[in-house]
Amino acid sequence: MEPVRASGQGEIRQMNTMRTGLLMAAMMGLFLAVGYIIGREQGMLIAFVIAAGMNIFAYWNADKMVLRMHGAREVDKQSAPEFYGMIEDLSRRAGLPMPKVYVMDNPQPNAFATGRNPENAAVAATTGLLQLLNRDEIAGVMAHELAHVRNRDTLVMTVTATIAGAIAMLANFGMFFGGGRSRDNPFGVIGVILMVFLAPLAAMIVQMAISRTREYGADRGGAEISGKPLALASALEKISGAAHRVVNDSAEANPATAHLFIINPLSGARMDNLFSTHPDTANRIAELEKIAGSMNVRPAPRGPWG
Repeated sequence: MEPVRASGQGEIRQMNTMRTGLLMAAMMGLFLAVGYIIGREQGMLIAFVIAAGMNIFAYWNADKMVLRMHGAREVDKQSAPEFYGMIEDLSRRAGLPMPKVYVMDNPQPNAFATGRNPENAAVAATTGLLQLLNRDEIAGVMAHELAHVRNRDTLVMTVTATIAGAIAMLANFGMFFGGGRSRDNPFGVIGVILMVFLAPLAAMIVQMAISRTREYGADRGGAEISGKPLALASALEKISGAAHRVVNDSAEANPATAHLFIINPLSGARMDNLFSTHPDTANRIAELEKIAGSMNVRPAPRGPWG
């Protein structure tokens, strides 16, 4: 089967890319502003080097760490022939190398992708997801995860995490070293105190906005790869409903990994607000229905897989 080509959605994808670029530019602008007010050039450089070092380590090792946190076990064509074969087919359609495939023994239906680039990617699904959804819905979910790989969202989020970490460190420098006492600081002590508390909050808001933008992009990419946007919409509805009823113990123990999952695995956090890593599910479904209309596809069949 031939790889999926861009199909009339180029303008929307370009708009999403532009929005992400603007948000990242805003994050960098915030970093420079905080550096000027609090850390000056020297403090800004120190904070950036430390934050970059921490995140470079995470970039090279986060996939193994995340998979271990969630107890994921690797499967192959012998141990999970149908699921593995599905990923092979979707990867070909997406024009991607075959990723490593993992299954998590977890009753909550969910999935995520990780890896620093398409050549070193992994996709993982819970046993709850494989039991709850039908074949088309599972394909839609895994196509969404492969879209994250194709869009290099791991790299995007690593860069934003680096800048956000540097902003937090600069704020700490301001707290401990009192950058506002400098005579040439036009904002004074009060300005620095406000910056210490508000800058990390602003960085977090921008970081979450970037994460939500990438989710919409992966939904669209998953719809194109699988060719069944309504199956993905149905899967999101089912996963969202079950995720709030079934506790994901490994995610609750490691909340920093919540943004990786297709649906927020943590209890609560249902609203599409500034502090959510995921868009509201109803909004995502509405977008997928629009995509389905443009693709002239029929509703996906319902029922358990196998």
